[in-house]
Amino acid sequence: MAQMRLEVTRADAVLIGGGVASATLAALLSELEPDWDIQVLEKLDGLGLESSDGWNNAGTGHSALCELNYTPQDVDGSVSPAKAISINEQFQVSRQFWAHLVENDRIGDPSDFIRTVPHMSFVHGMENVDYLRRRHEALSANPLFDRMRFTTSHAQLAEWAPLITEGRPVTETIAATHSPDGTDVDFGALTGLLFDYAQRVGTTVSTGSEVVDLRRMGTDWGVMSRDATGATRVIRAPFVFVGAGGNALPLLQKSGIEEIRGFGGFPISGQWLRCTDPEIIDRHQAKVYGKAAVGAPPMSVPHLDTRVVRGQRSLMFGPYAGWSPKFLKTGSYTDLFASIKPDNLTQMLAVAPPNLDLMTYLVGQLAATEAQRFEALLEFMPSARPEDWEQVTAGQRVQVIAPDKDKHGVLQFGTQLISAADGSIGGMLGASPGASISTEILLKLLERMFPERRESWAPTIRQMVPSWGTALADDPAAAHESLARTATALGLDHD
Repeated sequence: MAQMRLEVTRADAVLIGGGVASATLAALLSELEPDWDIQVLEKLDGLGLESSDGWNNAGTGHSALCELNYTPQDVDGSVSPAKAISINEQFQVSRQFWAHLVENDRIGDPSDFIRTVPHMSFVHGMENVDYLRRRHEALSANPLFDRMRFTTSHAQLAEWAPLITEGRPVTETIAATHSPDGTDVDFGALTGLLFDYAQRVGTTVSTGSEVVDLRRMGTDWGVMSRDATGATRVIRAPFVFVGAGGNALPLLQKSGIEEIRGFGGFPISGQWLRCTDPEIIDRHQAKVYGKAAVGAPPMSVPHLDTRVVRGQRSLMFGPYAGWSPKFLKTGSYTDLFASIKPDNLTQMLAVAPPNLDLMTYLVGQLAATEAQRFEALLEFMPSARPEDWEQVTAGQRVQVIAPDKDKHGVLQFGTQLISAADGSIGGMLGASPGASISTEILLKLLERMFPERRESWAPTIRQMVPSWGTALADDPAAAHESLARTATALGLDHD
């Protein structure tokens, strides 16, 4: 009986995963190296169906305008704006790249993926009001935040977000900030537009192709994938990017690169309440973020959220944290256990004691009744009625457990790049604000992995992202010009 021959092909780059990270990288490489043969492999039958999907992520366009976890309060009571400014700078890189794509007819109508939705922070209680006032003072002096307004007035809050004040005692001590520069981003729709552009100029996207192995093949990598029929093929390429969301950790472990040793992952799931009454949905036009509960991970900061997914406007509240050992929403219950290796076992065991607040929070969330969960919504929207809301399942997030210098595990909330020393393979681990700042992350990855091309790529990068390598926060004129230009290109409000 004749042996089945394994198909082996070549490419200049293989991108694993069909979400916004790989889509962004495919679009960047299409601009920087239009002659490259780029192959994208996605195990599901469609693109952007996991963390990039509109129902599976926060959709905020994270720019630190409303997310209070990016402005921690120091022990002396001062509020540090540094991280918020950094996050906003990175989001501006994404806005500039998207504006470049629209202005140069790479992608079509930007309203298919981005819209103006004001970003608000809302707190109650004297201590929190004082914190929010100091946060506003720390941020509003910066040109990226100088249109943000602060109020303690119920009447003003009612103009910004009437559902927050309706039924609320006028004697309650409250405060809010409001930024007109906020956006809602449908990252699932953006993923499709970016891949559409990349495919038009030569990128090949293969859905239903699960990567089952990664091996060194001389100076190349061999990426083995299998389709639904069981047919297997290998693509040889000198560069591989692993942008597979929660599945990035297991795939990088398969590669055997030294840089992934000691890393682990802790999955967290979630659920939303979604409004079913169109009249209520139409009365709210904002993303309103509150303060996180003690121990809550950043993606579980409560918010009452205007969302537009696939062109349909909705109103969501949450997310409520949960737990599952799956690394993807469509993953396996064995994912977490399969990721535990001899080189990361110590780190995995070491993260529990320093994160008891998180463990307590998750246990409390898992044990909460429907009535208890609804009480959290009532803090934001006192007039809410249970019959107007339905529960939907959010996506999975795998938080990074990173080794420290003592080989202990440190649970990180954010996005981390992993790349081999020779620049042949890289990947993206972690969660929020990854999708919002993916352009910045992937440009840095390309600089790290292709240092010899940095000089030749620089003019094109500057065309795509005029502020690249500079700080908008240090140049008010440049910051205001960038906000105005990208707003015009993307059809956003900027009065």
